Amino acid sequence: MGSYLERQTASRSTRPGKGGTWALVLAVVLLGACSSEVRDSRPLGTIDDILSLHERDDLNVLFILVDTLRVDRLSAYGYERRTTPVLDELTATGLRFARHVSQSSWTKCSMASLWTGLYPNRTGVLRAQHALSEEAMLPAEIFQGAGFRTAGIWRNGWIAPNFGFGQGFEIYHSPRGAPLPASVRRENPSIVGGSDADLIRSAAEFLRAHQNDQWFLYLHMMDLHQYSYDEPSALFGTSYSDAYDNSIHWTDSLLGHLFADLERRNLRDKTLIVFSSDHGEAFGEHDGEGHARNVYGEVTETPFLVSFPFRLDPGIVVEVRSENVDLWPTILDLVGLPPLLEPDGRSLLPAIEAAARKEPVVVGEGTAFAQIDQTWGRLKEEPSPTVAVNDGKWRLIYFADRPARPELFDKESDPREQRNLAEREVEVAERLTEQVETYLEPTSPPWGEEAPLIEIDEMQLRQLRAIGYGVQ
Repeated sequence: MGSYLERQTASRSTRPGKGGTWALVLAVVLLGACSSEVRDSRPLGTIDDILSLHERDDLNVLFILVDTLRVDRLSAYGYERRTTPVLDELTATGLRFARHVSQSSWTKCSMASLWTGLYPNRTGVLRAQHALSEEAMLPAEIFQGAGFRTAGIWRNGWIAPNFGFGQGFEIYHSPRGAPLPASVRRENPSIVGGSDADLIRSAAEFLRAHQNDQWFLYLHMMDLHQYSYDEPSALFGTSYSDAYDNSIHWTDSLLGHLFADLERRNLRDKTLIVFSSDHGEAFGEHDGEGHARNVYGEVTETPFLVSFPFRLDPGIVVEVRSENVDLWPTILDLVGLPPLLEPDGRSLLPAIEAAARKEPVVVGEGTAFAQIDQTWGRLKEEPSPTVAVNDGKWRLIYFADRPARPELFDKESDPREQRNLAEREVEVAERLTEQVETYLEPTSPPWGEEAPLIEIDEMQLRQLRAIGYGVQ
């Protein structure tokens, strides 16, 4: 029968009707003639091959971030709907971090932490007008300094270059949006021109131009934020929540075309693929929908997957809790490049090796923090932080506007955070509250200066409002 990627490539290229036409546009116009004989050409590998990645001089790094992707909606993480068949195969032959936490539920704050390895209170990127300092050292700068060609392709205005996110990228590009065909639906009323098909097209052009170079490519996908999908991806119903699952399936199919392009260019066995998200999405679990409002689990528990230039059999699952601040310390360690400046995150390579060899875990979990300023978009109001801290099985949510009334959850017995145990487990709540208060104490980033303030012009304000952010 062949792999899912082979079957999906063939079926989406030949399926009749409007949906099939759009799939044909993706497969042929955007990526070139698409053969149903695309196969996974990677050799088998072991943990020893993982540990020797730093010795390779032909390794490319592809970092894919899907905006607004909550982990429990991926079949790669056990969701009952098969939303991510392409990622399922990546996971089966790669590395999955089972308990991963992002540092915010708002893109700019979260991405500042992901790129620097610092918690939000240290980056200082907490409000709409904050930007990353030019003095920050970002992974793209490290890759560029090591001789990699670097490119970032994005569609979310919160990571625009004026906010400091283009540092180290030779190309930092938001693709011009092509008109959407009638077969593509967009359930979220927020509108950004084009779709992630434009991003995949730009990625294919980068690969064509640089297939003989060593490169670092970052793709920030946005269709899930807008609940976009085509007709063949509409497998799961018509509710708002169903549309979200349909959009995950659509995004997964786009990744299938991207991975097929890597294969056709003989790049798959030279490429390390890193996959994650900035935050999740709420569907009424805590009396609200969307994101960028709080830091409950549905908006801060995200995926972290790694696929190597070789196949693992079986794949590795790391059960030790991980965070987005750990992502680049881990990847830079894997590929043998210099580390970030004084990160709060850490390399998880020891945990990967322990999981692969089925040995006792050699690193403890420590605490994990997530943060959002409740007034981040109301520029005339004072800051009002909400902070979550994970410590063992406990998770506490601290609200600066009511510090004496935190919420405490036992994640082992109550993974969806529905039973507040703060009044019953008073000592635990007090201990974790003290940890949050210590976390919130003013701390400078390694480069010393506070996050610079930039003026957001009216055009950019309109663009940000168009994707659902009420900046005032």
